[in-house]
Amino acid sequence: MSKNYKWWVVFMLWFVCFFNYADRQAIFSVFPLLKQEMGLSDVQLGIVGAAFMWVYAGFGAIAGIVGDRFQRKTLIIGGLIFWSLVTIGTALSTNYVHLVICRALEGFGEAFYFPASMSLLSDYHNKETRSKAMSFHQSSVYAGTIAGGTVAGFMGQYYGWHTSFYLFGGLGVLLGVILLGFLKEPVRGQAEVQVENQDNSHVLLDLKQDNIFDSIKQVFKQPMVWVLVSVFVGANFVASIFLTWMPSFLYNKFNMSLSMAGLNATFYLQMASVLGVISGGFLADKLAKNHRGGRMIAQSIGLIMGVPFIFLAGWTLSIPILILALIGFGYFKGLYDANIWASLHDVVKPKNRATAVGFMNSIGWFGGGIAPIAIAYAGTKYGMSASISATSALYLVFGLLLIFGIRKFMRNQKS
Repeated sequence: MSKNYKWWVVFMLWFVCFFNYADRQAIFSVFPLLKQEMGLSDVQLGIVGAAFMWVYAGFGAIAGIVGDRFQRKTLIIGGLIFWSLVTIGTALSTNYVHLVICRALEGFGEAFYFPASMSLLSDYHNKETRSKAMSFHQSSVYAGTIAGGTVAGFMGQYYGWHTSFYLFGGLGVLLGVILLGFLKEPVRGQAEVQVENQDNSHVLLDLKQDNIFDSIKQVFKQPMVWVLVSVFVGANFVASIFLTWMPSFLYNKFNMSLSMAGLNATFYLQMASVLGVISGGFLADKLAKNHRGGRMIAQSIGLIMGVPFIFLAGWTLSIPILILALIGFGYFKGLYDANIWASLHDVVKPKNRATAVGFMNSIGWFGGGIAPIAIAYAGTKYGMSASISATSALYLVFGLLLIFGIRKFMRNQKS
């Protein structure tokens, strides 16, 4: 393989992750159409959104364990083709039950992607480029979210809500077939098989797989893992609310059309997140050279600085201020997101990385799965604006928790 192949891997996975998020986001922009056509309540729509998250979370840990023991290329491409076929199936749904089942199956297929892909990327990129590689990859999350929300809103308004699901699903299957010949499985742990000590000798890493329970124990014996997972739950809770309800929020509060609500709910926040995630990757790689908790420091900055913008997004009555709030929140969200997995990989062994990602993804999305329903109930009692603004307190609490963890468990530890 060429020296640049490790970056081609990032490029290929960028497109897989693009469809991962476009497929899951598209449905939120057509909630008003589904509500009208199928006679659904806001709570039922919340359950449609949460069905994906619950199953995604439920299989995340299993996906991580599988990712450490089976070929990751197969899991990535197989998952892509499976969830793309389910996306096509979503377009054929005619009632509430069909939607819930399809969203649940979508969550099952997508659950296997992140544990396998992040483990694979870490085998191509060592600590010198890992945050940059993962931050570039993370930018596809925002691009896919924009595309899913915007295209689904536009096509739903003019061609019917089904059409975007046919489009994204068909393109995803095509991509999966193409990648069969281009994506290569690396040697597990190859980026760190040999580590130079100060005396220039070399130490081979222990890559022998333990039994499943020992692997899980090794992951969670690190106290910082518990902190990172807890913070991910809080950050995911807030992000899920914005992903699920922002299109409907803009449609109802600001009287935007379906296509404009889908565009504005995703474009400003997600484009700012692209800038934030790239900044976060470069900043974290620089900080990590001098401190083992450098990537986490970058994340804590993102959480704390995002607080006022979350509050403004729910509270303002002005569209220009709303856009400013979405841009600010998006940028600092990206700063946090850039290092979700790279920070975790700094405190777990290479042989357990997929397991760690799987468990963290699973626990985090259980928290995220509560969010769409919780905000629907809170919105009926306190109003959607106040409910969204209140989530800024969560960002503050978990930002402070991360700072505590860095000082308590990572202080004076050199990378």
